[in-house]
Amino acid sequence: MAHFPLPPALVASYGGPLGMPQRCVFANFVASLEGIVALPGDTESGQIISGRNAADRFVMGLLRACADAVLLGAGTFRKSGGHLWHPDRIYPLAATAFAQARQQLGLAPAPRFALLSASGNVDVTQPALDHAFLFTTAKGEAALRGKLPSSTRLIVQDGPRLDLSQVLSLLSDEGLTRVLTEGGPSLFSELVARRLVDELFLTSSPALFGRFEHDDRKALTDGLDLHGTSLELQSVRRHGSHLFLRYGLSR
Repeated sequence: MAHFPLPPALVASYGGPLGMPQRCVFANFVASLEGIVALPGDTESGQIISGRNAADRFVMGLLRACADAVLLGAGTFRKSGGHLWHPDRIYPLAATAFAQARQQLGLAPAPRFALLSASGNVDVTQPALDHAFLFTTAKGEAALRGKLPSSTRLIVQDGPRLDLSQVLSLLSDEGLTRVLTEGGPSLFSELVARRLVDELFLTSSPALFGRFEHDDRKALTDGLDLHGTSLELQSVRRHGSHLFLRYGLSR
């Protein structure tokens, strides 16, 4: 696989080169040792699970720096008030190098944001919706009509559920072919079930949260039987007691 022409500082911090195909969907998660990626409540789960680990935030920023677009589900979006899915927002220390990387890759200054919400139940005042794509249904359109920023592009699909293949196809038609998804577990499960994910970047955090009945904590996948979907380990990196795993999935 060809390597990205990244600034040397990013290659050094990542511990080696990084590259992926021009057309790919890749996911990024941090999970506890028992596999939890989402905690109940309104707090953003990733930082708690990772222990606010700087290396994990760096990898998140690096992957955003290489993406044409960032795709998110409404549940994760509702927990991340005020956030912008830009590389420098998650790891400001590398802001200059991230900007250089995007320039060298021929990308826009920031990845486009794409949000999925079948119901339209989202906070339309969030800054991430500026110049974003928002995919919804007819029900969601009725809830959002007249409320969105004028720069938000609303795409309405037929039927009560969103078709993820159509979502990715439209993004591709817009020249957004390298798509990063950061959550959540339900969206990732559906992408995997439909064989739409090419790679998974998974940070294994040295933390235990425990599981109990009706705890509402979610594992990496949620809501679907994935029938033992097989992944191929491509690389392992270590920073302290955190492991950074990269897997390939077969389409």
